[in-house]
Amino acid sequence: MADKNMVDEIGGKVAIITGAASGIGLATAELFTERGAKVVAVDLNPDVKKLASADLFPVVADVTTDGSAEMAVTAAVERFGRLDTLVNNAGYINYKEVVETSREEWEKVMAINSTGYFLFSREAMKVMLPQKSGAIVNIASYASYFAFKGIAPYAASKGAVAQLTRALALEAAPHGIRVNAIGSGDVVTNILDSFRDDGREFLVEHGKAAPIGRSAEPREIAEVVAFLASDRASFVVGSVFMVDGGFSVQIA
Repeated sequence: MADKNMVDEIGGKVAIITGAASGIGLATAELFTERGAKVVAVDLNPDVKKLASADLFPVVADVTTDGSAEMAVTAAVERFGRLDTLVNNAGYINYKEVVETSREEWEKVMAINSTGYFLFSREAMKVMLPQKSGAIVNIASYASYFAFKGIAPYAASKGAVAQLTRALALEAAPHGIRVNAIGSGDVVTNILDSFRDDGREFLVEHGKAAPIGRSAEPREIAEVVAFLASDRASFVVGSVFMVDGGFSVQIA
């Protein structure tokens, strides 16, 4: 049920959210449904099916596989009648220096973090163009601009997201569709769990280096997603909206 103290910014909208079984995606799916939106929640993890409700339709799919985006868009239109918002969030990271990174690892990161965004954006646009309305919100990163050792594939993929956002925004804006991204900083999620047991703890510690002195909770990013998806952000086009606790503005 929507919080009556919040602005009715996304009530009645229909959204596809990828990577929706955990982290930022889950927080965004929960926030959207709480505020009256309908959601198609996409994730490779079958746990996404546990979110099913009258307002949320789960789709188990790999965002990198041909047909997954088409399936999600079809589900939105057939279940809820339209598609207003796409949130590209599914993500993957490895922590290895370049000389230790295999081609397979490189391609996996790029496929999930950039190719998946392209595929879902392309299919969403096909529905949004006839409507002359819509919003695409891409979860980028402070690593879209900056880097540190061990994340070359991730940084490259998130740089691609920033440029995809800008280029697609130019194509979309004349048709009433806004495309923007969020330059997320450290967020306490399970994204590191594939290669370390203390992933959440590591993110908590790493976030202390930000000027704000902490990492974000997923809900804090979801709040910005809701804003960018809403009509309140009607003049925001092609932006990479930095939500990183100040990481990107400090020298050291």
